[in-house]
Amino acid sequence: MTDDDFEKEFPALAEEMARGTTRTHRIDGVRTMSDEADQPDDKETFMPNIIDYIRRCDTVNQALEIVEYMLKREEISSMKAKEIKAQLKRDGLRSFGTKKEKGHYLHHGLEEE
Repeated sequence: MTDDDFEKEFPALAEEMARGTTRTHRIDGVRTMSDEADQPDDKETFMPNIIDYIRRCDTVNQALEIVEYMLKREEISSMKAKEIKAQLKRDGLRSFGTKKEKGHYLHHGLEEE
């Protein structure tokens, strides 16, 4: 893209850059463990993992209940439970990704997030 094309497409941004007054914005979202839930390995036998369940929660307390339940059933290790709890406390519920509503996979399928 040439400078002229850039100025035509993004006039306000080009002006800010020319004046040296570009703004910065802090991004608070942190997606660390959510990547595990994004791409299921086997589409025909897809089973939600703990991150998928956490992304359906409305509160941190709900997410903590899920962690405890899966730990009790030995579906996650105690180390994994500690990591998830630490991320919940440090970065919040949405650090695992956006909320997945009921019927998410019916509307979006397995490949689309």
